[in-house]
Amino acid sequence: MLRQILSKLPRKSSKTDSAECARHESPITQQRSNGSTAGLGKSSSGPKRTSVVFPASVVAGIEPLVPFKDVPNAEKMNLFVSKVSLCCVTFDFSDPSKNTLEKDVKRQTLLELVDFVASGSMRFSEPAILAMCRMCAVNLFRVLPPYYRSNSSSAGENDDNDDPMFDPAWPHLQIVYDLLLRFINSTCLDAKVAKKYIDHSFILRLLDLFDTEDPRERDCLKTILHRSYGKFMVHRPFIRKSLSNIFYRFVFETEKHNGIAELLEIFGSIISGFALPLKEEHKIFLWRVLIPLHKPKSVGVYFQQLSYCVIQFIEKEPRLASVVIKGILKYWPITNSQKEVMFLGELEEILEAISMMEFQKVMVPLFWRIGCCINSFHFQVAERALFLWNNDQIVNLIAHNRLVILPIIFPALEKNAHNHWNPGVLNLSLNIRRMFSEMDDALYLDCLDQLKEDEEKLTLLAEQRKEAWQRLEYAASLKPMTENTAVLVTPLTTSIAC
Repeated sequence: MLRQILSKLPRKSSKTDSAECARHESPITQQRSNGSTAGLGKSSSGPKRTSVVFPASVVAGIEPLVPFKDVPNAEKMNLFVSKVSLCCVTFDFSDPSKNTLEKDVKRQTLLELVDFVASGSMRFSEPAILAMCRMCAVNLFRVLPPYYRSNSSSAGENDDNDDPMFDPAWPHLQIVYDLLLRFINSTCLDAKVAKKYIDHSFILRLLDLFDTEDPRERDCLKTILHRSYGKFMVHRPFIRKSLSNIFYRFVFETEKHNGIAELLEIFGSIISGFALPLKEEHKIFLWRVLIPLHKPKSVGVYFQQLSYCVIQFIEKEPRLASVVIKGILKYWPITNSQKEVMFLGELEEILEAISMMEFQKVMVPLFWRIGCCINSFHFQVAERALFLWNNDQIVNLIAHNRLVILPIIFPALEKNAHNHWNPGVLNLSLNIRRMFSEMDDALYLDCLDQLKEDEEKLTLLAEQRKEAWQRLEYAASLKPMTENTAVLVTPLTTSIAC
Protein backbone atom coordinates (compact mmCIF):
# COMPACT_ATOMS: atom_id res chain seq x y z
CA MET A 1 0.00 0.00 0.00
CA LEU A 2 2.79 2.41 0.93
CA ARG A 3 4.63 1.64 -2.32
CA GLN A 4 1.50 2.44 -4.29
CA ILE A 5 1.19 5.78 -2.57
CA LEU A 6 4.85 6.60 -3.14
CA SER A 7 4.64 5.67 -6.82
CA LYS A 8 2.08 8.42 -7.34
CA LEU A 9 4.38 11.12 -5.98
CA PRO A 10 6.12 13.43 -8.49
CA ARG A 11 9.62 12.24 -9.30
CA LYS A 12 11.08 15.68 -9.79
CA SER A 13 12.15 15.97 -6.14
CA SER A 14 14.04 12.69 -6.29
CA LYS A 15 16.49 14.15 -8.79
CA THR A 16 17.28 16.92 -6.41
CA ASP A 17 17.70 14.47 -3.58
CA SER A 18 19.89 12.30 -5.80
CA ALA A 19 22.22 15.17 -6.53
CA GLU A 20 22.33 16.12 -2.87
CA CYS A 21 23.19 12.65 -1.64
CA ALA A 22 25.66 12.00 -4.47
CA ARG A 23 27.87 14.72 -3.01
CA HIS A 24 28.21 12.71 0.21
CA GLU A 25 28.90 9.33 -1.43
CA SER A 26 32.20 7.64 -0.74
CA PRO A 27 34.24 5.87 -3.42
CA ILE A 28 33.04 2.49 -2.13
CA THR A 29 29.40 3.53 -2.45
CA GLN A 30 29.97 4.96 -5.92
CA GLN A 31 31.62 1.75 -7.04
CA ARG A 32 28.65 -0.19 -5.76
CA SER A 33 26.17 2.06 -7.56
CA ASN A 34 28.13 2.31 -10.84
CA GLY A 35 29.45 -1.23 -10.97
CA SER A 36 27.90 -4.58 -10.30
CA THR A 37 25.75 -5.73 -7.42
CA ALA A 38 26.96 -9.28 -7.56
CA GLY A 39 27.93 -9.32 -3.90
CA LEU A 40 24.53 -8.10 -2.67
CA GLY A 41 22.71 -11.44 -2.64
CA LYS A 42 20.03 -13.12 -4.70
CA SER A 43 17.77 -10.11 -4.84
CA SER A 44 20.26 -8.32 -7.08
CA SER A 45 19.68 -10.85 -9.86
CA GLY A 46 16.02 -9.87 -10.21
CA PRO A 47 14.59 -6.62 -11.51
CA LYS A 48 15.96 -3.67 -9.59
CA ARG A 49 13.23 -1.75 -7.78
CA THR A 50 13.69 1.91 -6.85
CA SER A 51 12.29 4.26 -4.27
CA VAL A 52 10.68 7.60 -5.00
CA VAL A 53 12.17 9.04 -1.83
CA PHE A 54 15.74 8.00 -2.54
CA PRO A 55 17.49 7.67 -5.92
CA ALA A 56 18.02 4.21 -7.37
CA SER A 57 21.80 4.59 -7.62
CA VAL A 58 22.32 4.14 -3.88
CA VAL A 59 19.54 1.69 -3.01
CA ALA A 60 22.15 -1.10 -3.14
CA GLY A 61 19.98 -3.36 -5.25
CA ILE A 62 17.36 -3.97 -2.55
CA GLU A 63 14.10 -2.18 -1.99
CA PRO A 64 14.77 -0.27 1.29
CA LEU A 65 11.12 -0.30 2.38
CA VAL A 66 11.13 -4.06 2.84
CA PRO A 67 11.03 -5.02 6.57
CA PHE A 68 14.01 -6.89 7.99
CA LYS A 69 11.78 -9.81 8.95
CA ASP A 70 10.84 -10.38 5.29
CA VAL A 71 14.39 -11.07 4.07
CA PRO A 72 16.72 -13.98 4.90
CA ASN A 73 19.67 -13.44 7.25
CA ALA A 74 22.10 -13.49 4.33
CA GLU A 75 20.38 -10.39 2.90
CA LYS A 76 19.83 -8.43 6.11
CA MET A 77 23.14 -6.58 6.04
CA ASN A 78 22.56 -5.56 2.43
CA LEU A 79 19.09 -4.38 3.41
CA PHE A 80 20.67 -2.46 6.31
CA VAL A 81 22.99 -0.66 3.87
CA SER A 82 20.03 0.06 1.61
CA LYS A 83 17.95 1.53 4.42
CA VAL A 84 20.85 3.57 5.75
CA SER A 85 21.46 4.94 2.25
CA LEU A 86 17.79 5.85 2.01
CA CYS A 87 18.17 7.98 5.14
CA CYS A 88 20.89 10.09 3.52
CA VAL A 89 18.20 12.27 1.97
CA THR A 90 17.75 15.47 3.96
CA PHE A 91 14.62 17.59 4.14
CA ASP A 92 13.69 21.11 5.15
CA PHE A 93 12.02 20.84 8.55
CA SER A 94 11.39 24.56 8.87
CA ASP A 95 8.25 24.04 6.76
CA PRO A 96 6.12 21.31 8.40
CA SER A 97 3.84 21.05 5.36
CA LYS A 98 6.64 20.23 2.94
CA ASN A 99 7.53 16.60 2.04
CA THR A 100 5.41 15.24 4.86
CA LEU A 101 5.09 11.76 3.37
CA GLU A 102 8.80 11.47 2.58
CA LYS A 103 9.70 12.66 6.08
CA ASP A 104 7.43 10.04 7.59
CA VAL A 105 8.98 7.29 5.44
CA LYS A 106 12.45 8.36 6.53
CA ARG A 107 11.39 8.48 10.17
CA GLN A 108 9.92 4.99 10.05
CA THR A 109 13.07 3.72 8.35
CA LEU A 110 15.26 5.26 11.04
CA LEU A 111 13.16 3.68 13.78
CA GLU A 112 13.45 0.33 12.04
CA LEU A 113 17.23 0.75 11.89
CA VAL A 114 17.32 1.58 15.62
CA ASP A 115 15.48 -1.65 16.41
CA PHE A 116 17.77 -3.67 14.14
CA VAL A 117 20.96 -2.25 15.68
CA ALA A 118 19.59 -2.74 19.21
CA SER A 119 18.78 -6.38 18.48
CA GLY A 120 22.48 -7.19 17.86
CA SER A 121 21.53 -10.01 15.54
CA MET A 122 24.59 -9.91 13.25
CA ARG A 123 28.04 -8.39 12.92
CA PHE A 124 28.34 -5.19 10.90
CA SER A 125 30.31 -5.42 7.68
CA GLU A 126 32.73 -2.71 6.59
CA PRO A 127 30.37 -1.36 3.88
CA ALA A 128 27.64 -1.16 6.54
CA ILE A 129 29.92 0.78 8.89
CA LEU A 130 30.87 3.14 6.07
CA ALA A 131 27.24 3.69 5.09
CA MET A 132 26.26 4.31 8.70
CA CYS A 133 28.99 6.88 9.29
CA ARG A 134 28.16 8.61 6.01
CA MET A 135 24.46 8.79 6.88
CA CYS A 136 25.19 10.27 10.31
CA ALA A 137 27.53 12.82 8.75
CA VAL A 138 24.90 13.87 6.19
CA ASN A 139 22.17 14.29 8.80
CA LEU A 140 24.03 15.62 11.83
CA PHE A 141 27.04 17.59 10.66
CA ARG A 142 25.78 21.02 9.71
CA VAL A 143 26.75 24.64 10.18
CA LEU A 144 24.84 26.04 13.13
CA PRO A 145 22.71 29.06 12.17
CA PRO A 146 24.00 32.47 13.25
CA TYR A 147 21.40 32.85 15.99
CA TYR A 148 22.72 29.64 17.54
CA ARG A 149 25.99 31.39 18.28
CA SER A 150 24.57 34.16 20.45
CA ASN A 151 26.13 35.57 23.58
CA SER A 152 23.93 33.56 25.91
CA SER A 153 26.80 31.48 27.27
CA SER A 154 29.13 34.40 27.82
CA ALA A 155 26.59 36.46 29.70
CA GLY A 156 26.01 33.74 32.25
CA GLU A 157 23.27 34.39 34.73
CA ASN A 158 22.25 37.63 33.05
CA ASP A 159 20.56 35.74 30.22
CA ASP A 160 18.26 33.54 32.28
CA ASN A 161 15.26 35.03 30.50
CA ASP A 162 16.61 34.17 27.04
CA ASP A 163 15.16 30.91 25.74
CA PRO A 164 17.57 28.68 23.78
CA MET A 165 16.99 28.31 20.05
CA PHE A 166 15.69 24.86 19.18
CA ASP A 167 16.30 23.19 15.83
CA PRO A 168 12.93 22.41 14.17
CA ALA A 169 14.46 19.15 12.91
CA TRP A 170 15.12 17.89 16.44
CA PRO A 171 12.48 15.09 16.45
CA HIS A 172 14.29 13.70 13.39
CA LEU A 173 17.81 14.40 14.70
CA GLN A 174 17.02 12.70 17.99
CA ILE A 175 16.40 9.40 16.22
CA VAL A 176 19.67 9.73 14.29
CA TYR A 177 21.55 10.40 17.53
CA ASP A 178 19.87 7.41 19.17
CA LEU A 179 20.83 5.25 16.21
CA LEU A 180 24.47 6.43 16.32
CA LEU A 181 24.67 5.81 20.08
CA ARG A 182 23.29 2.28 19.77
CA PHE A 183 25.59 1.64 16.83
CA ILE A 184 28.70 2.66 18.81
CA ASN A 185 27.56 0.69 21.87
CA SER A 186 26.74 -2.41 19.84
CA THR A 187 28.82 -5.51 20.52
CA CYS A 188 28.46 -6.33 16.83
CA LEU A 189 30.64 -3.34 15.89
CA ASP A 190 34.31 -4.10 15.36
CA ALA A 191 36.23 -1.12 16.78
CA LYS A 192 39.30 -1.93 14.67
CA VAL A 193 37.27 -1.50 11.49
CA ALA A 194 35.04 1.34 12.71
CA LYS A 195 37.98 3.51 13.77
CA LYS A 196 38.80 4.03 10.07
CA TYR A 197 35.45 5.79 9.57
CA ILE A 198 34.82 7.24 13.02
CA ASP A 199 38.12 9.03 12.63
CA HIS A 200 39.63 12.32 13.74
CA SER A 201 37.60 14.31 11.23
CA PHE A 202 34.38 12.66 12.40
CA ILE A 203 35.20 13.40 16.04
CA LEU A 204 36.08 17.04 15.33
CA ARG A 205 32.75 17.60 13.61
CA LEU A 206 30.96 16.00 16.54
CA LEU A 207 32.77 18.42 18.86
CA ASP A 208 31.72 21.37 16.71
CA LEU A 209 28.09 20.49 17.36
CA PHE A 210 28.54 21.05 21.11
CA ASP A 211 28.11 24.76 20.43
CA THR A 212 24.42 24.25 19.69
CA GLU A 213 22.01 26.09 21.96
CA ASP A 214 19.71 23.09 22.21
CA PRO A 215 20.50 21.36 25.54
CA ARG A 216 18.86 18.15 24.32
CA GLU A 217 21.30 17.85 21.45
CA ARG A 218 24.27 18.62 23.70
CA ASP A 219 23.15 15.88 26.07
CA CYS A 220 23.03 13.35 23.21
CA LEU A 221 26.45 14.48 21.98
CA LYS A 222 27.87 14.15 25.49
CA THR A 223 26.78 10.52 25.74
CA ILE A 224 28.00 9.65 22.24
CA LEU A 225 31.42 11.25 22.73
CA HIS A 226 31.84 9.52 26.09
CA ARG A 227 31.00 6.13 24.55
CA SER A 228 33.35 6.83 21.66
CA TYR A 229 36.16 7.62 24.10
CA GLY A 230 35.58 4.29 25.81
CA LYS A 231 35.23 2.28 22.60
CA PHE A 232 38.09 3.67 20.50
CA MET A 233 41.18 3.70 22.67
CA VAL A 234 43.35 4.79 19.75
CA HIS A 235 41.42 8.09 19.60
CA ARG A 236 41.69 8.94 23.31
CA PRO A 237 44.76 11.24 23.11
CA PHE A 238 43.23 13.06 20.16
CA ILE A 239 39.91 13.57 21.96
CA ARG A 240 41.68 14.97 25.03
CA LYS A 241 43.77 17.30 22.86
CA SER A 242 40.71 18.49 20.94
CA LEU A 243 38.82 19.19 24.16
CA SER A 244 41.81 21.19 25.44
CA ASN A 245 41.84 23.26 22.25
CA ILE A 246 38.15 24.11 22.69
CA PHE A 247 38.80 25.21 26.28
CA TYR A 248 41.85 27.26 25.23
CA ARG A 249 39.82 29.07 22.59
CA PHE A 250 37.02 29.70 25.05
CA VAL A 251 39.22 31.06 27.86
CA PHE A 252 41.78 33.07 25.91
CA GLU A 253 39.87 34.18 22.80
CA THR A 254 36.08 34.11 22.61
CA GLU A 255 34.57 33.33 26.05
CA LYS A 256 31.59 32.13 24.00
CA HIS A 257 30.59 28.49 23.85
CA ASN A 258 27.36 26.73 24.75
CA GLY A 259 28.79 23.29 25.53
CA ILE A 260 31.53 23.92 28.10
CA ALA A 261 29.51 22.32 30.90
CA GLU A 262 28.90 19.13 28.90
CA LEU A 263 32.53 18.91 27.77
CA LEU A 264 33.74 19.30 31.36
CA GLU A 265 31.31 16.60 32.45
CA ILE A 266 32.88 14.26 29.90
CA PHE A 267 36.35 15.17 31.10
CA GLY A 268 35.33 14.57 34.69
CA SER A 269 34.60 10.94 33.88
CA ILE A 270 37.88 10.74 31.94
CA ILE A 271 39.85 12.05 34.93
CA SER A 272 38.33 9.41 37.19
CA GLY A 273 39.95 6.77 34.97
CA PHE A 274 43.46 8.25 35.01
CA ALA A 275 46.14 5.87 36.25
CA LEU A 276 48.50 6.80 39.08
CA PRO A 277 50.93 8.47 39.17
CA LEU A 278 49.40 11.14 36.95
CA LYS A 279 51.13 11.81 33.65
CA GLU A 280 52.64 15.23 33.07
CA GLU A 281 50.13 15.74 30.24
CA HIS A 282 47.26 15.51 32.72
CA LYS A 283 48.88 17.90 35.20
CA ILE A 284 49.41 20.42 32.40
CA PHE A 285 45.71 20.18 31.60
CA LEU A 286 44.95 21.09 35.22
CA TRP A 287 47.33 24.08 35.23
CA ARG A 288 46.63 25.44 31.77
CA VAL A 289 42.95 24.61 31.29
CA LEU A 290 40.97 23.89 34.44
CA ILE A 291 42.42 26.64 36.61
CA PRO A 292 42.13 29.38 33.91
CA LEU A 293 38.52 28.28 33.35
CA HIS A 294 37.77 30.07 36.64
CA LYS A 295 38.41 33.39 34.88
CA PRO A 296 35.50 33.89 32.39
CA LYS A 297 32.43 35.81 33.49
CA SER A 298 30.20 32.88 32.54
CA VAL A 299 31.90 30.50 34.98
CA GLY A 300 28.59 30.06 36.81
CA VAL A 301 27.17 28.15 33.83
CA TYR A 302 29.71 25.34 34.17
CA PHE A 303 31.11 25.85 37.69
CA GLN A 304 29.67 22.63 39.12
CA GLN A 305 31.35 20.50 36.44
CA LEU A 306 34.59 22.50 36.71
CA SER A 307 34.73 22.07 40.47
CA TYR A 308 34.12 18.34 40.09
CA CYS A 309 37.08 18.01 37.69
CA VAL A 310 39.36 19.93 40.06
CA ILE A 311 38.37 17.80 43.06
CA GLN A 312 38.95 14.66 40.98
CA PHE A 313 42.53 15.75 40.34
CA ILE A 314 43.14 16.46 44.04
CA GLU A 315 41.71 13.09 45.05
CA LYS A 316 44.04 11.44 42.54
CA GLU A 317 47.10 13.37 43.73
CA PRO A 318 46.64 15.36 47.00
CA ARG A 319 49.88 17.29 46.41
CA LEU A 320 48.08 19.29 43.73
CA ALA A 321 45.82 20.97 46.31
CA SER A 322 48.22 23.83 47.01
CA VAL A 323 48.72 24.43 43.30
CA VAL A 324 44.96 24.62 42.75
CA ILE A 325 44.45 27.03 45.66
CA LYS A 326 47.18 29.34 44.33
CA GLY A 327 45.50 29.27 40.93
CA ILE A 328 42.08 30.08 42.38
CA LEU A 329 43.55 32.98 44.36
CA LYS A 330 45.16 34.25 41.15
CA TYR A 331 41.79 34.44 39.39
CA TRP A 332 39.82 35.54 42.45
CA PRO A 333 36.99 37.92 41.48
CA ILE A 334 37.11 41.41 42.96
CA THR A 335 33.80 42.92 41.89
CA ASN A 336 31.65 39.84 41.23
CA SER A 337 30.04 38.75 44.49
CA GLN A 338 28.33 35.68 43.07
CA LYS A 339 31.64 34.34 41.78
CA GLU A 340 33.20 34.96 45.19
CA VAL A 341 30.50 32.84 46.84
CA MET A 342 31.13 30.03 44.34
CA PHE A 343 34.91 30.22 44.84
CA LEU A 344 34.49 30.01 48.61
CA GLY A 345 32.38 26.89 48.20
CA GLU A 346 35.07 25.30 46.03
CA LEU A 347 37.76 26.26 48.55
CA GLU A 348 35.83 24.46 51.27
CA GLU A 349 35.75 21.27 49.20
CA ILE A 350 39.49 21.52 48.56
CA LEU A 351 40.30 22.18 52.22
CA GLU A 352 38.35 19.09 53.20
CA ALA A 353 40.77 16.98 51.13
CA ILE A 354 44.03 18.88 51.66
CA SER A 355 46.91 17.55 53.73
CA MET A 356 48.53 19.53 56.54
CA MET A 357 51.77 20.02 54.60
CA GLU A 358 50.02 21.38 51.50
CA PHE A 359 47.79 23.58 53.65
CA GLN A 360 50.76 25.22 55.30
CA LYS A 361 52.15 26.20 51.88
CA VAL A 362 49.15 28.40 51.08
CA MET A 363 47.58 29.34 54.43
CA VAL A 364 48.97 32.89 54.54
CA PRO A 365 47.64 34.17 51.16
CA LEU A 366 44.53 32.02 51.56
CA PHE A 367 43.43 33.50 54.89
CA TRP A 368 44.39 36.98 53.80
CA ARG A 369 41.83 36.56 51.02
CA ILE A 370 39.29 34.98 53.39
CA GLY A 371 39.76 37.99 55.69
CA CYS A 372 38.89 40.30 52.79
CA CYS A 373 35.77 38.24 52.15
CA ILE A 374 34.77 38.41 55.82
CA ASN A 375 34.84 42.23 55.58
CA SER A 376 32.82 42.28 52.36
CA PHE A 377 29.79 44.56 52.42
CA HIS A 378 27.90 41.92 50.42
CA PHE A 379 26.44 39.86 53.24
CA GLN A 380 26.37 36.60 51.21
CA VAL A 381 30.12 36.76 50.63
CA ALA A 382 30.88 37.53 54.27
CA GLU A 383 28.44 34.89 55.49
CA ARG A 384 29.86 32.21 53.16
CA ALA A 385 33.40 32.98 54.33
CA LEU A 386 32.38 32.71 57.98
CA PHE A 387 30.58 29.42 57.30
CA LEU A 388 34.00 27.85 56.74
CA TRP A 389 34.31 27.61 60.52
CA ASN A 390 31.31 25.22 60.56
CA ASN A 391 33.52 22.58 58.92
CA ASP A 392 35.33 20.45 61.49
CA GLN A 393 38.18 19.58 59.11
CA ILE A 394 38.89 23.26 58.42
CA VAL A 395 38.65 24.16 62.10
CA ASN A 396 41.17 21.42 62.82
CA LEU A 397 43.58 22.85 60.23
CA ILE A 398 43.15 26.34 61.70
CA ALA A 399 43.65 25.12 65.25
CA HIS A 400 46.96 23.47 64.40
CA ASN A 401 48.18 26.64 62.66
CA ARG A 402 46.47 29.28 64.81
CA LEU A 403 49.75 31.09 65.59
CA VAL A 404 49.93 32.11 61.92
CA ILE A 405 46.24 32.30 60.99
CA LEU A 406 44.70 34.20 63.92
CA PRO A 407 46.90 37.33 63.54
CA ILE A 408 45.84 37.46 59.86
CA ILE A 409 42.13 36.95 60.42
CA PHE A 410 41.69 38.77 63.75
CA PRO A 411 41.45 42.37 62.40
CA ALA A 412 38.68 41.33 60.00
CA LEU A 413 36.71 39.66 62.80
CA GLU A 414 37.06 42.70 65.08
CA LYS A 415 35.98 45.06 62.32
CA ASN A 416 32.87 42.97 61.62
CA ALA A 417 32.06 42.67 65.32
CA HIS A 418 31.89 46.45 65.64
CA ASN A 419 30.81 47.80 62.26
CA HIS A 420 29.10 45.28 59.96
CA TRP A 421 25.60 46.26 58.93
CA ASN A 422 24.18 42.73 58.66
CA PRO A 423 23.16 41.22 62.02
CA GLY A 424 23.71 37.65 60.79
CA VAL A 425 27.30 38.39 59.77
CA LEU A 426 27.87 40.27 63.00
CA ASN A 427 26.69 37.33 65.13
CA LEU A 428 28.81 34.85 63.16
CA SER A 429 31.88 37.08 63.63
CA LEU A 430 31.26 37.22 67.38
CA ASN A 431 30.90 33.43 67.56
CA ILE A 432 34.17 32.83 65.71
CA ARG A 433 35.95 35.39 67.85
CA ARG A 434 34.68 33.55 70.91
CA MET A 435 35.88 30.25 69.40
CA PHE A 436 39.41 31.63 69.04
CA SER A 437 39.29 32.96 72.60
CA GLU A 438 38.39 29.52 73.92
CA MET A 439 40.96 27.87 71.67
CA ASP A 440 43.91 29.97 72.87
CA ASP A 441 43.05 32.84 75.19
CA ALA A 442 46.64 34.07 75.51
CA LEU A 443 47.06 34.28 71.72
CA TYR A 444 43.69 35.99 71.46
CA LEU A 445 44.72 38.68 73.96
CA ASP A 446 48.06 39.16 72.20
CA CYS A 447 46.25 39.69 68.88
CA LEU A 448 43.87 42.13 70.56
CA ASP A 449 46.76 44.12 72.02
CA GLN A 450 48.56 44.07 68.66
CA LEU A 451 45.42 45.32 66.92
CA LYS A 452 45.07 48.22 69.36
CA GLU A 453 48.74 49.08 68.90
CA ASP A 454 48.37 49.01 65.10
CA GLU A 455 45.28 51.21 65.28
CA GLU A 456 47.15 53.73 67.45
CA LYS A 457 50.00 53.78 64.93
CA LEU A 458 47.55 54.35 62.08
CA THR A 459 45.88 57.16 64.00
CA LEU A 460 49.25 58.77 64.69
CA LEU A 461 50.28 58.50 61.04
CA ALA A 462 47.00 60.07 59.97
CA GLU A 463 47.53 63.00 62.34
CA GLN A 464 51.11 63.50 61.16
CA ARG A 465 49.96 63.46 57.57
CA LYS A 466 47.27 66.01 58.32
CA GLU A 467 49.75 68.29 60.10
CA ALA A 468 52.17 68.05 57.19
CA TRP A 469 49.49 69.21 54.77
CA GLN A 470 48.54 72.07 57.06
CA ARG A 471 52.16 73.25 57.16
CA LEU A 472 52.36 73.11 53.37
CA GLU A 473 49.17 75.13 53.04
CA TYR A 474 50.42 77.73 55.49
CA ALA A 475 53.79 78.00 53.70
CA ALA A 476 52.07 78.41 50.36
CA SER A 477 49.82 81.17 51.68
CA LEU A 478 52.84 83.22 52.81
CA LYS A 479 54.69 83.03 49.49
CA PRO A 480 53.80 85.90 47.08
CA MET A 481 52.17 84.72 43.87
CA THR A 482 53.92 85.44 40.56
CA GLU A 483 52.81 84.86 37.01
CA ASN A 484 54.11 81.26 36.70
CA THR A 485 53.64 80.18 40.32
CA ALA A 486 51.40 77.21 41.07
CA VAL A 487 48.38 78.13 43.18
CA LEU A 488 47.01 75.95 45.97
CA VAL A 489 43.23 75.97 45.59
CA THR A 490 41.16 75.17 48.68
CA PRO A 491 37.55 74.05 48.33
CA LEU A 492 35.05 76.85 48.93
CA THR A 493 31.37 76.60 49.55
CA THR A 494 29.51 79.06 47.36
CA SER A 495 25.84 79.68 46.88
CA ILE A 496 24.45 80.95 43.62
CA ALA A 497 21.20 82.82 43.69
CA CYS A 498 18.82 81.82 40.94
